[in-house]
Amino acid sequence: MKPFNLLIKTGLFIGLIFTAICLHAEALNGFDISSSSIPSDEIFQGGPPRDGIPAIDHPYFVKASKATFMKESDRVLGMVFNQQEKAYPIKVLNWHEIVNDHFNGHAVVISFCPLCGTGMAFDAEMGRHTLSFGVSGLLYQSDILLYDRQTNSLWSQVLSKSINGPMEGRKLTQLAISHTTWKDWKKRHPKTQVMSLETGYARDYSRSPYLGYESSNRLYFQVNHKAPASYHPKEQILGIEVNGQFKAYPFKELSMKGEAKFEDNFAGQHLIIHWNSLARSAYITDKKNNEQVTTRAFWFAWYTFHPETSIFRNK
Repeated sequence: MKPFNLLIKTGLFIGLIFTAICLHAEALNGFDISSSSIPSDEIFQGGPPRDGIPAIDHPYFVKASKATFMKESDRVLGMVFNQQEKAYPIKVLNWHEIVNDHFNGHAVVISFCPLCGTGMAFDAEMGRHTLSFGVSGLLYQSDILLYDRQTNSLWSQVLSKSINGPMEGRKLTQLAISHTTWKDWKKRHPKTQVMSLETGYARDYSRSPYLGYESSNRLYFQVNHKAPASYHPKEQILGIEVNGQFKAYPFKELSMKGEAKFEDNFAGQHLIIHWNSLARSAYITDKKNNEQVTTRAFWFAWYTFHPETSIFRNK
């Protein structure tokens, strides 16, 4: 016991503990987070190490008519960009979270966070530079942090912004993407291609590694702003940003609306909300039928990032 007491008396023991805490706070999964624009103690390790969840860098696509591996009820992220139509099965994204892809030569990144229910697409071309992304294994507000392989900077998916590294403060351009059923997507876009299950990785895409999570009240990681209990924490919402203001359209409210399409005015913009009760999906267009950039998310996730959000209520 004497050496132990000596360490305490000299303060070396406390110093060692402090050093260990600092080292933990400054380096997670190989990323230096000491100078991040968000508090380092709000960044958590999700479990797998860096690239422990492998991004898909060479996605293989098949025509809708050849997609025998898809069920009508399968969920997809569907996207129309640069004169191409593509769908990404959620059952694949659950295991990979990031797809680095190209639409007629233009680089994009498809991202999906199973913990927040957020499927978001971004333009991967920034000026003369093209970025490719990997899964950092880190989380902020229960949401994935991507990293770009060119500068090793970390990026918050929901904030669409880099939170450290050479790219800190830079924003990604979010692109319009739909979260719906395979049946609904191919009906609206019959010429679509769909990402194959032939990813090059041995995964059981027939099962979800997050089974039961969507129906549970439980969150795996802490968030700063607890969402009001007026909705289940995992209630699906469609969120939109207009002129720096945010609004959420809870599916519970949309299902009571009784209309497949209705109009709304928010932050000086006229919006048309399209609701599909069978597919449990929604999207928003302007008066010229241009699809707007939206984010489908769990209620708790949208609220913690946008606690000032307006909420659509069925009156």
